[in-house]
Amino acid sequence: MARKHPVFGDQEASVKLLWKETSTGRRGPKPALTLEQLVDGAIKLADTQGLAALSMEKLAREFNFTPMALYRYVPGKAELIDLMIERGLGMPPPLEGEATAWRDKLLFWAESMADVFRQHPWSLEATGHLRVMGPCELAWLEAGLDALAPTGLTPAERHSACLALVSLIRTNAQFSMAPSGGHQAMSGVQWATATRALLETREARYPQLSHVLSHQRDADPPGSGLAWVLDGIAARIEQRKRKRRPSAE
Repeated sequence: MARKHPVFGDQEASVKLLWKETSTGRRGPKPALTLEQLVDGAIKLADTQGLAALSMEKLAREFNFTPMALYRYVPGKAELIDLMIERGLGMPPPLEGEATAWRDKLLFWAESMADVFRQHPWSLEATGHLRVMGPCELAWLEAGLDALAPTGLTPAERHSACLALVSLIRTNAQFSMAPSGGHQAMSGVQWATATRALLETREARYPQLSHVLSHQRDADPPGSGLAWVLDGIAARIEQRKRKRRPSAE
């Protein structure tokens, strides 16, 4: 029997599906497709049309099902999106074979995460809120923490460093990808162009921002800012090393 935990609240159904705690002894006819096939179909639909276009009705038509038939697999759209996130992310790439230095490992980790957002633009919107995570999504955080394990940073510092990198990767993805549609959706280039237009007659009020944008004709590249965060982590690591060094006296 699947375990229950009060902290999961209305996300308990997602937890059971993500962590494969659902019962496999269901009676009745054999399902016409697997849960993985259903999730893959939803990912394909969201990749091409965006997350807002995804609905149980539209997905059912992809498989020549009735919408009600999909509820044999998932309780609803929220749980389906949780499964899409898990399958879309997949497991993080192994870092041991890529480099030995923590910085090189984190750089590869960050670039790999950015690739996921580029391959599945809807995942940026889908992961924009706190929720119970699945094995793959937690494995990405575990890999980042593990890369920093030998550095001497405290567990809290390693956690904060990884969260800062994830936040930057998400922001870069927002600026580098084409908008998925919807109210006020803009690309990074469109935002920079529109903001420069606003400042054309307001330079005296926003002199610094006007100066920056006047020298920046396009949106920052996807890797922009990553070196700043990694430099900050390196500085904190060096602080820890100095504290551990014996006094010269």
